[in-house]
Amino acid sequence: MDDVKRTYREVEQDTKEAVRKADGDESLADKVGNAGDELNKQAGNLGDEVDTAADRVGDAGKEAARKADGDESLADKVGNAGDDMRREMDDPR
Repeated sequence: MDDVKRTYREVEQDTKEAVRKADGDESLADKVGNAGDELNKQAGNLGDEVDTAADRVGDAGKEAARKADGDESLADKVGNAGDDMRREMDDPR
């Protein structure tokens, strides 16, 4: 999902830049707008990366808690499998 959002941000920024350049004159306002769009895109991508990292840490904590009692029950295995499936869907690297 992060790749879709990243691609959307790229296309959105490229489109805005193209519209600003359409009049043939790249003014200071155009340059400021382009810089702002770039910062917005980078902040969005960084936010997605932080969110993904937080999910991984949370999943590791849940998995450790499930194993803490020394008996990995069927419920523990199902919970771990669900976390693994969600992680794969979010970040299929």
